[in-house]
Amino acid sequence: MVVVQVQSCLLSTQQPISAARLPCRVKVSAGKRYAWCACGHSKKQPFCDGAHVKKAPTILPLRFTPDKDQTVMLCACKQTKNSPYCDGSHFRVIFQDIVKKVKGVFK
Repeated sequence: MVVVQVQSCLLSTQQPISAARLPCRVKVSAGKRYAWCACGHSKKQPFCDGAHVKKAPTILPLRFTPDKDQTVMLCACKQTKNSPYCDGSHFRVIFQDIVKKVKGVFK
């Protein structure tokens, strides 16, 4: 079990961008503090590199500290309801992309 300490979250109606369609498998260490990228602009996904300061200033990283060493799946599509962890929302994102492409074919 990983203990999440929420320091910050979405502060406005600005929306994050999807950094990837699939989650990132990451080994985390007990007691180490991590900053999960919530905006999607970081080049160091799934972690924050400060890109939100210029590209999405109202979306701040979510800081968390695991209570044990383990491998976790961290969300990269930025649509999870269980931040920073993947909850399978990427399947909905992938499906929506497919629907858009199919609609484009039949226009």
